Amino acid sequence: MRGAKSAKWVVGTIVVALAATACGGSDGGSSTKSDGIVSMEIGEPQNGLVPSNTYETEGGEVIDSLFTGLTRLNADNKVVNDLAASIETTDSKVWTIKLKSGYTFHNGEKVTASSFVDAWNYGANQDNAQQTNALFSHIAGYADLNPGEGKKVTTTTMSGLKAVDDSTLSVTLTAPFSAFPSQLSFTGFSPLPKAFFKDPKGFGEKPIGNGPYEMKGSVKHNESISVVKYDKYPEAKNYEVKGINFKIYSDQDTAYKDLVAGNIDIDDSIPTSGLATYKKDLGDRAIDESDSGVGYLGFPLKYNKYFANVKLRKAISMAIDRETIASKIFLGSRMPADDFISPIIEGYRKGACGDACTLNPTEAKKLYKESGGLPDDKLEIGYNADGDHKAWIEAVANELQQNLGIKVTAKPFEQFATILNDLDAKKYSGVFRMGWNMDYPNMENYLAPIFSKDAIANGSNYAGYSNPEFEKDLKAGDQAPTSAEAIKQYQAADDIILDEMPYIPVYFYKLNAGYSSKIKSMKIAGGDVLWDTVKLA
Repeated sequence: MRGAKSAKWVVGTIVVALAATACGGSDGGSSTKSDGIVSMEIGEPQNGLVPSNTYETEGGEVIDSLFTGLTRLNADNKVVNDLAASIETTDSKVWTIKLKSGYTFHNGEKVTASSFVDAWNYGANQDNAQQTNALFSHIAGYADLNPGEGKKVTTTTMSGLKAVDDSTLSVTLTAPFSAFPSQLSFTGFSPLPKAFFKDPKGFGEKPIGNGPYEMKGSVKHNESISVVKYDKYPEAKNYEVKGINFKIYSDQDTAYKDLVAGNIDIDDSIPTSGLATYKKDLGDRAIDESDSGVGYLGFPLKYNKYFANVKLRKAISMAIDRETIASKIFLGSRMPADDFISPIIEGYRKGACGDACTLNPTEAKKLYKESGGLPDDKLEIGYNADGDHKAWIEAVANELQQNLGIKVTAKPFEQFATILNDLDAKKYSGVFRMGWNMDYPNMENYLAPIFSKDAIANGSNYAGYSNPEFEKDLKAGDQAPTSAEAIKQYQAADDIILDEMPYIPVYFYKLNAGYSSKIKSMKIAGGDVLWDTVKLA
């Protein structure tokens, strides 16, 4: 999720190592270099700050600073143990996880195996309607917590979860899943304190985590979220930054101007308006690297009968000039997408999408006519205005009008949370902009959370897409005994959605970001700042 000003909707995976001398700009905003406080641009989170209910980039950035999970991505983009002392298995189905000692929640409560068991059971229960629900589907007993819409949940726990003792967690999956330790690096698998279960809604406004930073006050909606260093964190000495002010912006152009002016210290998504000049504006403090994100156009297949015709979806895809979008609109900060899998993920195949992702106005118009077209030949594309998507969405709209001979309207939603909520509620029936950054570095993460049947009710399958053959190949990949065999099966699942196009892959993201002269060096991994690597000038 995290959604790239979009969705985890768009969570990233590239790691960027940076070092620079102070040059240009000012001293980084309202705080001074000596106070150890830095500021960072984010958008308004979709939901309260609860790990299992956060599946987008903006809230995810804050969650990552507040919570520590069992595993994490390191500076080399590899999954390593974090709060887990060890993760062991003999069959990839039954896992024994030992916890490190010394970790507490910010209210002083000890982090135990039960802290994870209780959090995961809550996240997996359909009655709680958590955004990351589907990520728990590999755990035995998940089905008991998800009997389906209109059916009563008769238990509160998954049979595959057991706290053997305070420091030992036993997890039994429904079938072997070799990527499980990688999946645990996503913040949705974070532990929760007892206080959460007394008031989940209130908790989201002032969460109590177990990470290197703790909340300073409550969330100030559409304004800011502040955190300060938690001195009792076992690795506190590794964190030079004493506090973070996540400043909430509704306009990325404004955020970028504030970065250049020194009013904020980190902007992790340079807007289109700044792409031509940001390297000159920021010098060695500019970031330009590959990223894990994929940008899409999605179809609400279950809620708009016209989009059920695959010929219509392919017609729209083949009427889009991806090369022009990437090179002209984004000035080379995007790459034309030719797969649903990011090029930095093992299993990606160059050109996998074939003709369906290649501009061909003649064939596109032919397919459009064969599909029966749209009512009055009108199409609407919804996008979030807080994510700097207007230029490329309007460019696509113009291309579709020219190449298909239809009327296309671009509809802005003020915030990304708004369009996500409308899609969740099945209120929006037009084409919608969407993006995805990986939660963990595995092909499965580009397939199951977005296109699986489980993700319709309890995940990010906003298309409402479902295909038994896709589910079969996905399951085969999950249970494959080797990585090579898993990739082969996941590629078979990928081929199905490439053929059916429930979403249209338009571009691959690149990480275009920057930081102020207040910061000397830093690293970004998994779409989130690695705060223990941030060194102040």
